[in-house]
Amino acid sequence: QVHLVESGGGLVQPGGSLRLSCQASGKIPFRVFTAGWYRQAPGKERELVAEISAGDGDSTTYADSVKGRFTLSRDNAMYRAYLEMNNVKPEDTAVYYCSARGPLSSRPDYWGQGTQVTVSS
Repeated sequence: QVHLVESGGGLVQPGGSLRLSCQASGKIPFRVFTAGWYRQAPGKERELVAEISAGDGDSTTYADSVKGRFTLSRDNAMYRAYLEMNNVKPEDTAVYYCSARGPLSSRPDYWGQGTQVTVSS
């Protein structure tokens, strides 16, 4: 069992920056999981924002809408994953969820409770 807790959400102006953190806990080493961030805006389906590979995180994938603006990283020793959000836009407004996907899974096995990000002037 893995428990995920997000933090760092809030209100930010367009063009601003925000850093989301995901704190994992549990008996399974965090490094075995592919870590990711998803988001869900009102009236829309949950969508993948970014994923970082298990282990050293040598590979990351991003949604086209955030490429060049968001950066996903991980610190396995601290059981954390970070989403650095730069040049945010109003369309980035959503609840952001941290996820952990096991090596044999095609979908996340664990989810955080979500953190609200609102981009508005």
